Amino acid sequence: MARPTMAQDIERRIKELILERRLAPGDALPTETELMDLFEAGRVSVREALKSLQAVNVVEIRRGYGTFVGSLSLSPFAEGLAFRAAVRHRQGEPGLAELMKVREALEAGLVGAVAAGVPEEDIDVLRALVATMEAEAADGGRVARATDRAFHLALYASLDNHLLSEVLDAFWAAMDRVREDLDDGHQDPAVTCAQHREIVEAVAAADGDRAVRAMRTHFDGIRDRLAG
Repeated sequence: MARPTMAQDIERRIKELILERRLAPGDALPTETELMDLFEAGRVSVREALKSLQAVNVVEIRRGYGTFVGSLSLSPFAEGLAFRAAVRHRQGEPGLAELMKVREALEAGLVGAVAAGVPEEDIDVLRALVATMEAEAADGGRVARATDRAFHLALYASLDNHLLSEVLDAFWAAMDRVREDLDDGHQDPAVTCAQHREIVEAVAAADGDRAVRAMRTHFDGIRDRLAG
């Protein structure tokens, strides 16, 4: 196994520093010179480490202001998923189908928990999003991906799990990137709207089994479109 480079070792130590000092996104990190002294490292290695960490949102370098803890968002993760799936798709492999299976496992596994106690205000939001879908379908003949995406994020809001929301959105973003290569024009907007409304009504009725069935039926529809 190859030994880590000096820059990679500094990356690790900067992460440890963030944890040890209990720093949060937006908090200031030591200056470049201070990091050089702290780690007894050269400027080139420190800069290389900071640039690598910036690429994955662990740090944010603000020119003229300093270095700060980054947003820690999962956007690089989503980008990596999308790129991997796109490469496999262009090679004739089921990259998008694999992404969809993982997302289906997550959503079908969680929607029953949502049905156990979703607040009425969340139901109102979901019903409003379905109404928007129906208006889009009537006006343009298809449901906007942004509305569909907002629905699936709002569905799990009651679980109050920020990491879960980010993971689900990362998978959605990755799928959306790969779907740009596909013709999804044979989507039946009436069916799409009906499937989403059934999910909402199952959740509103606190019927977990019905909600799981509705979610799996929805993913069956996506699978059929991909195979069509």
